[in-house]
Amino acid sequence: MKTIGMIGGMSWESSIEYYRIINETIRTERGGLHSAKSIMYSVEFAEMEALQHQDRWDEAAKILIDAARSLESGGADFGIICTNTMHKLYDMIQQSIQIPLLHIADATAESIKAEGIQKIALLGTRFTMEENFYRGRLVENYGLDVIIPHSEDMEIVHRIIYDELCAGIIQSDSKQKYADIIRRLVREGAEGIILGCTEIGLLVKQEDSPVLLFDTTEIHAKAAVKYALENELSSPCQ
Repeated sequence: MKTIGMIGGMSWESSIEYYRIINETIRTERGGLHSAKSIMYSVEFAEMEALQHQDRWDEAAKILIDAARSLESGGADFGIICTNTMHKLYDMIQQSIQIPLLHIADATAESIKAEGIQKIALLGTRFTMEENFYRGRLVENYGLDVIIPHSEDMEIVHRIIYDELCAGIIQSDSKQKYADIIRRLVREGAEGIILGCTEIGLLVKQEDSPVLLFDTTEIHAKAAVKYALENELSSPCQ
């Protein structure tokens, strides 16, 4: 089993979900008392959030590069960045280490393609929805037709992520707002919805949507398990 290196803390609310899903999936795959070999470097999210909203991405990159190098020197065989937004810095981080980083958008796109879906809506932080680092990868590498909410809805999605979900606050009226936004996107032709922030799955569930939801936390975590177990011989204690 390969050792998974996780860059977490963005926020720790979703990092917990990564750890849970990874270990539950390992147990399902291998049975018994098996669990994942993993290392997590958890950053200070208030610092990262300030750098994001002050457009100080180079400083944020330095923090995440240091985290990735720590995971590499600590024995991780590969890494994952446990957040969608910070994949804005994916190339800089990957170029700074020797171990591979599994990109969250790649794993998500593969799941979407497996369902035969072409037109997909993307929810996430304003950075993830508006900028090209995420949408562009889905369009250029996978040929998907990606739509995003209109500006007013985009602001609602962004605000709830930072003001509520990252602080562990789950509110029924916020769930309803997301459900309404999802329905509007479906009316615009979306065949599925990417929950493109690792906290959104804490609020919105499949029963809240008339179309398939693609929870990037679950997809990314399970992709990490698949990679960790790739080419592995059966354990003699199974």
